[in-house]
This record gives sequence, C-alpha cells and structure tokens, in this order.
Amino acid sequence: MTGLRLMCVHAHPDDESSKGAATMAKYVDAGAEVLVVSCTGGERGDVLNPNLKDDPRILRDLAQVRRDEMAAARDILGVQHHWLGFVDSGLPEGDPLPPLPPGCFALEPLEAPVEALVREIRRFRPHVITTYDENGGYPHPDHIRTHEVTIPAFDAAGDPAAYPHAGAPWQPLKLYYNGGFSKERIQTFHEALVAEGLESPYADWLDKWDRPSRTVTTRVRCADWFERRDAALIAHATQIDPDGWFFKVPREMQQRVWPFDEYEAAASYVPVAEGEDDLFAGLGSLAEADALALDPPPLALDRRVARVVP
Repeated sequence: MTGLRLMCVHAHPDDESSKGAATMAKYVDAGAEVLVVSCTGGERGDVLNPNLKDDPRILRDLAQVRRDEMAAARDILGVQHHWLGFVDSGLPEGDPLPPLPPGCFALEPLEAPVEALVREIRRFRPHVITTYDENGGYPHPDHIRTHEVTIPAFDAAGDPAAYPHAGAPWQPLKLYYNGGFSKERIQTFHEALVAEGLESPYADWLDKWDRPSRTVTTRVRCADWFERRDAALIAHATQIDPDGWFFKVPREMQQRVWPFDEYEAAASYVPVAEGEDDLFAGLGSLAEADALALDPPPLALDRRVARVVP
C-alpha cells in the first residue's frame, strides 16, 4: 500500500483522534499517506477536562490551545493535517435551541467550503475519503455540515467543469462513513466489563439507545495501534477527560473484544466485497489506483441518502 493516499474529513480538532485514529496510524506505518482535514478550529468548544476548567491560558486563547493540541495529535499519529479554515458553530443547547452564531461553519453558503475541500482534494489526490454519515454521526451542526460539504466535494473533485480554477480534476475512488460508537460496540464493552466484575458506565446509555443501527461494510483490524490512538486523544487535553468514560474499558480488553475500527462504504468506483477489512481494497497498486482516479469507471456502489430532518 506504499504511496496510497487517505483523506479523513472531520469537523473539529479531536474528532480525528476519536474516530478512526488507529486505522490512520496503521496505514501511516504501512507506507500510506494520510491527511486529516479539520473543517473548523474548534473555537467554540467547551473545556471538557475538569482539571483544566480554570486554566488561564485556555480561558485566554482556546483557539490557539486547540491548534497546539491538534499539532501534538498529528505528530503522534504521523499524519498530515490541513485546516479548511471555517469557524466552529458551537453546540446549541436549550429548549428552544438558540440560533447559530453568524458566520459559523454551519451557516456558510455551501459553495465556499465545498470549493475549499475540492481544492484540497485535488492537491492531495486521495484515493479514499472518510467522513460522517448524513446525520453527522451525532447531530452536531458542524458534523452534519461536514457531511454536506464532503459529499458534493467527492463528486466535484473529478469533474473538469466544476471549480476549474481549483486544480486539475481528481476523482477519489472510495468514500466511507466512520463507524464510531455503534450499539454493538457499546454492548460488547458493557458485557466484557460486567463479565470481569468491573463497573460499566454504559448500562444507562444502552437502556436509552434510540438510534437505528448503521450498515457496517468494513472492519479494519488495528488493535496494535490503540495505544497511539489513546495518546492522540489525550493530546487534546481540553476535550478529553483522562478519567472519563472513553478510558473506562482497559486497553487490553478493547484489543481482545473489539480489535478494529468500523466503516460504512457510502460510494465506490470499485466493488466492495462482503467482509472487507481494508479501506484500500480493490484499488490495486499505486499506479493502478492513480490511473483509475484519472479515468474512473462508473460507480460500482452508491449508498448515499439524504438526511431526514426531524
């Protein structure tokens, strides 16, 4: 897989370390090039680590702190990184929900971030792109907007008539949605903790679960890279409580009962085999994948659907 290229499009710094980080580290070590695109700077994020709530530097300049955290996580994972340059929308709370702040990512006219992402796709020339499903993985406005930007950018990047000033056309060959915390994964962790007499933080979560399950097409085995994933997460110190629920499952247990990252193939110019275990599967060598991207066949799979607004 030397030289094959993966682009992972995320909403905020820290999202890359909680969604597919072990897969990224595995591919970097195997010789692939991996680029994380952060659509926003996370400027409106809350400080979720109780140990840092009153830190004066963080209170003074959260935006720069989050940029520094992203740089540290980037170096731990060995990936490349690009800021798309839009402003965090924040997570509105309350009933009714307050309006989103003017000028934020979720309110940007779609054309601007799509063009920015097309430009970066044509520069980096990824063979595979990962992002969020039509619901954003969870309903944060920036996660939903990231999906809304990535889908048309995936299509437009290979179209010579689209954004002709934004670089030479390049068609990414596969598009995946990150699997995240599925009910099956949480159930597996809960049962493993209970079986060993350990306290599980997931019982209430499971009792209240009301989301339908997604289709998992691809499981990338990456247990040997969980330590790097965890180190990258902890690098986002403002966003991760080191004593929080994410770290309640011992790493050895995770490696034993859930040794993979999950993905959902959304669109592909090559067939996606049942039981797929590699995001680059079906692309062949670097030269073969490059040739396909420059002269793609018809789509072999397209499972993309529009978001249903409640």
